[in-house]
Amino acid sequence: MKAVGYSKSLPVTDPKVLVDFTAEKPVPGPRDLLVAVKAVSVNPVDTKVRMRAEPKPGEAPKILGYDAAGVVEAVGAGVTLFKPGDEVFYAGSIARPGTNSEFHVVDERIVGRKPKSLSFALAAALPLTSITAWEMLFDRFGVVPGKTPDGRALLVIGGAGGVGSIMIQLASKLTALTVIATASRKKTRDWCVKLGADHVIDHTKPLADQLKAIGHPQVALIAGISGTDTSFPQVPDIIAPFGKFALIDDPKSIDVTPLKRKAASVHWESMFTRAIFETPDMIGQHKLLNEVSAMIDGGLIVTTAAQELSPINAANLIKAHAQIESATTIGKLVLSGW
Repeated sequence: MKAVGYSKSLPVTDPKVLVDFTAEKPVPGPRDLLVAVKAVSVNPVDTKVRMRAEPKPGEAPKILGYDAAGVVEAVGAGVTLFKPGDEVFYAGSIARPGTNSEFHVVDERIVGRKPKSLSFALAAALPLTSITAWEMLFDRFGVVPGKTPDGRALLVIGGAGGVGSIMIQLASKLTALTVIATASRKKTRDWCVKLGADHVIDHTKPLADQLKAIGHPQVALIAGISGTDTSFPQVPDIIAPFGKFALIDDPKSIDVTPLKRKAASVHWESMFTRAIFETPDMIGQHKLLNEVSAMIDGGLIVTTAAQELSPINAANLIKAHAQIESATTIGKLVLSGW
């Protein structure tokens, strides 16, 4: 089968950073689906893994890619949730080969039914970011869905990226939280407002004064989607007493001691945790993705795909990695077709 991978951790400017190659078609395990991949999307985790996990000499190229949308080709002996021919979407596992290949195996418990109203490309934009945003909002923060006002605000630092774009929608559509997003360009500010943000402030400027200006000098919930190295020193000042800060990026270090006087808490979110450790609630991601699919088909939320490249090959994936590393991506970048 066709696949795209890498043998050395090279900068994205090197023409051999990703290469096209032929790989063996995988065989599904007992709980696995064999999926014919129709579209994928690229996330920051792809670029981070490329630079920190180099294959050993003599090993086959490592295949990246986590988001995918495709058609079930075959199922393992223990599969109960899907059958061949089903259209699916999912975010895979960081502990297994990635989705940048014509065929891919994935545990059925982290797979959802593709939204019927979307193409494979538009659906591939959703899984990883939707799971991350959902888990951060409802599991890490403990927000209860519903429109009963409680006066709290949610600050989404990095609102125009993939996770921020979904979190804004989930919070504005499913909760009574006041949604404050950060963005630094007119295009990204407009994107956040379009998706449902009540306010947009600039993360390149001090946050405290901007929050005071919009009537929210302290916020109960702060989602650190990106730039935590820069933003976290401001958190002790702007977080409300008993507030919660959650992050998904990789700061070099953070000192949480200044949060003590406000009894504030810090939460890590990683949507790969369930799959890596096969937690008892692993099937929760299957259910979650089915809910996202239903919300898409019902018109409650929209896909965040903003750019599409075709076909899926090394040249286009290099372009996608470069775009992600530029930290200027709006929404999601997807690739479709072989």
